[in-house]
Amino acid sequence: MKTGYHSLVAAAMAVLATFAGKAEALEVPKGQVVLTVRAPHLTHANVNGTAQFDLEMLEALAGRTATMETPWTDGKVSFSGPFLRGVLEAAGATGTALKVRALNDYAAEVPMEDAETLDTILATRMNGQAMSVRNKGPLFLIYPFDKDQNLFNEKYFSRSVWQIKEIEVSE
Repeated sequence: MKTGYHSLVAAAMAVLATFAGKAEALEVPKGQVVLTVRAPHLTHANVNGTAQFDLEMLEALAGRTATMETPWTDGKVSFSGPFLRGVLEAAGATGTALKVRALNDYAAEVPMEDAETLDTILATRMNGQAMSVRNKGPLFLIYPFDKDQNLFNEKYFSRSVWQIKEIEVSE
């Protein structure tokens, strides 16, 4: 009787593990790809060994809206988008550093710690509107300047990349 019970439990666990694994899989983008995440080991790659996201996929992730002043905008502006750490988790990307690359190939080195410990977001919207390339979009790395005035300095300004197209994670 115990053997049958253990076999049943083992079978149930295998089925649950299969469904759990599929729930974590990153779907293939249906719309225009706005972000590609590259890493030596991605556990949730969805296109040719990379994790690619369209705007809808990014906006479905947990994030926040923050109203703040920045060196690049006039007055207080509202930014919203997914947490950077959530995007990396959705991709299954781990490492120690990020290279955040813009459409014009400008790139900034960002420590993984910034994603893990700060509420950095990949802003997809400014004042509620999707960000066009002309207006620093489609994605803009925004630090939580509204939560911590100590971040309002050149060190973090230089990491605040706009017109982001790609994030490369290194070990």
